[in-house]
Amino acid sequence: MLAAIFGARNCFAGDADINLPDLQQSGVSFLNGSLGANAILYFGLVVCVIGALFGIFQYKQTRALPVHKLMSDVSHVIWETCKTYLLQQGKFLAALWILIALCMVYYFAALQHKSALSVFIILAFSILGILGSYGVAWFGIRINTTANSRAAFAALKGDSLKTLFIPLKSGMSIGLLLVCVELTCMICILLFVPKELAGPCFIGFAIGESLGASALRIGGGIFTKIADIGSDLMKIVFNLPEDDPKNPGVIADCTGDNAGDSVGPTADGFETYGVTSVALIAFIALSLAAPELQTQGAKLIIWLFAIQILMVLASLGSFYVNSAVSKILYGGKKHFNWESPLTNLVWTNCIVAIVVAFVATKLLLGDFTGATGEPLTNLWWSLAGIISCGILAGALIMEFTKIFVSTSSKHVQEIMRSSEQGGASLNILSGFVAGNFSAFWMGLVILFLMFVAYLFSLQGDLTRLMPPEFSFAAPIFAFGLVAFGFLAMAPVIIAVDSFGPVTDNAQSVYELSQIEKAPNISAEIEKEFGFKPAFEDAKLELEKGDGAGNTFKATAKPVLIGTAVVGSTTMIFGIIMLLQKTFGNAQSSLSLIEPQIVFGLLMGGSVIYWFTGASTQAVVTGAYRAVVFIKKNMNLDKAAASIEDSKKVVEICTVYAQRGLINIFVVVFALALGLPFFNQYFFIGYLIGIAFFGLFQAIFMANAGGAWDNAKKIVEVDLRQKGTELHAATVVGDTVGDPFKDTSSVAMNPIIKFTTLFGLLATEIAVTMKKENPDSHVSWVIGGVCFIIALIFVYRSFYCMRIPEDKPVGK
Repeated sequence: MLAAIFGARNCFAGDADINLPDLQQSGVSFLNGSLGANAILYFGLVVCVIGALFGIFQYKQTRALPVHKLMSDVSHVIWETCKTYLLQQGKFLAALWILIALCMVYYFAALQHKSALSVFIILAFSILGILGSYGVAWFGIRINTTANSRAAFAALKGDSLKTLFIPLKSGMSIGLLLVCVELTCMICILLFVPKELAGPCFIGFAIGESLGASALRIGGGIFTKIADIGSDLMKIVFNLPEDDPKNPGVIADCTGDNAGDSVGPTADGFETYGVTSVALIAFIALSLAAPELQTQGAKLIIWLFAIQILMVLASLGSFYVNSAVSKILYGGKKHFNWESPLTNLVWTNCIVAIVVAFVATKLLLGDFTGATGEPLTNLWWSLAGIISCGILAGALIMEFTKIFVSTSSKHVQEIMRSSEQGGASLNILSGFVAGNFSAFWMGLVILFLMFVAYLFSLQGDLTRLMPPEFSFAAPIFAFGLVAFGFLAMAPVIIAVDSFGPVTDNAQSVYELSQIEKAPNISAEIEKEFGFKPAFEDAKLELEKGDGAGNTFKATAKPVLIGTAVVGSTTMIFGIIMLLQKTFGNAQSSLSLIEPQIVFGLLMGGSVIYWFTGASTQAVVTGAYRAVVFIKKNMNLDKAAASIEDSKKVVEICTVYAQRGLINIFVVVFALALGLPFFNQYFFIGYLIGIAFFGLFQAIFMANAGGAWDNAKKIVEVDLRQKGTELHAATVVGDTVGDPFKDTSSVAMNPIIKFTTLFGLLATEIAVTMKKENPDSHVSWVIGGVCFIIALIFVYRSFYCMRIPEDKPVGK
């Protein structure tokens, strides 16, 4: 098979080898020639430095906050276990990269005939993509495990707003650093990489960050839910309170909160931001590749970067405005809705971002002209309107999510009420109802705003800009810009998402520190820190914060999965262009009356449901192992579980997370590599299938899980009925929802993007071989081998991950 692949030598430029316009020689300038392209990009680097410094400053400021040693010691243990997990995942990522690197070397060296130095540079950027995902995840987990103990201690003082701002500031620092690192990498490619290598370096960078995000998101999702379920079930079995130190699973649960809710979303956000940008850059470079359109293409690419740069400043400004307003509205108040300042931040950023989009686009593209010099005076408002649809979608999706998962939601209250008489059974059924309704309404929101974007693409000058052979491409570009608009608020979206793991951990740190039981602790705190601790109020405030964190963790998930689906249409366009250029008549072959498209849609849907089952099975088996171990080693006579027992639970979580990840990744990789060899149009149908089936499966699962979680929170916080049968019923519902919301649903975003990106390379290899040997059966052999490998690991993902059967008594 390898010999057959390496035999295909005759090649042509494709989507993975995009040629960007020369920014130096294409005459790109703005504001009547007073502003050059390089000036905008260098200004972007300055903004990125400011954003990165903000993140570092916030980390140092958070670390300097007052905290009692009992609490800081607990957060240090959590950090050390998180660090061990990250190092293990780093080794696994290195092994995965070798597999992807072999395919990239073959494509760029054997097919594209690039020099060894060029291939080395492209591979280096793929490594940079992985390191970017890994690095921002490392920073995120470091600042979160610093903020958790500070937030727990701040709650003792009774200032709710100051306690709230600790996790919010740490989340904002992660969001800004993430975007600024991403932008720095992409701007450096434009400025310093030779023109002929810039396009491939973008693709290599995107594949690297997508690989990193996929592994960290899936692995973290499995790890966190094994630990969470194992820990939560002990509350029922032994009638233990939340985060009881006697429970050996609590430290693993705290580690999992960071592995799943910090590492995963941070790496995912980094990848989503980069891949969406690369998809748009590739679209512009391919659709406006004609020599007479080089200047127009270059201006649009610089405009994209200008918008991204300004959105960083818009997010930072919105954060400070919201902080000032929150101090006026909630300063000094002991009790208020913790969701309100977070909601205000999202909407403040939304309004500012829309204003910035229109003003900046008018200034930069108000005098835009076509290839023949004709003015395209309507282009600016068309593009700004499309981006605004995406920005608005990000805010509206978050609001619609709260309708189904917030503690004040009628759906969540319905779950709680059904549990009062119907126990866990009706609790679970009510959660299914909430998830299904949420998928319907959010599907309509995305549909409506994409439809508005489609109308914008037809009414402005965007269709006139496209060359005649790609007249159909304007709406596709519009859909990509909608995904781009989703991410205009990326720092704030990541901030409110990262709020959750800190508040969750803060509650655990409080309980694990056993600070209330320390001798003379009130007098000690009053003497050393200057205030009298309010223990009961602190616990209540931390539980309220956890509820708000649950809600906003849930709101960010549909935004990220939405970008995968909306943005994937732009990436698929590259494959369509390749097929059009090679075989012609590509549009007619994409009709739904063509059987290969229908077959591809069915295949894509099948893979989504397998993925859901495989990722959940890894959680089930790992949680079973954890429960067995915890039951065996639980000692209710001790004040706290031993460190050795806690480490063993962490080890169980890590082992099963990696086993599940290996099975899943091999299947995803083998299908992305093999399916294009059967039929390229079948593969396009497959990509569309995983995108759209994945969208609704992910929304359903994420919101059902969030609703179950907050129904439990109502029982714990509002009703204060911990340890009752009602509480036990909601705990069961929460454990069902754990892999729904934090494992299967959230991992679909990087899986969709990785499959589409890597599929670009696989499709070009398959097309090249078919062009050289139209009658050869080698393509079918390669596709068949890959498909068989995928089926073997599909089999393994259940039958080799099953719960072991107990031996009969006496044997």
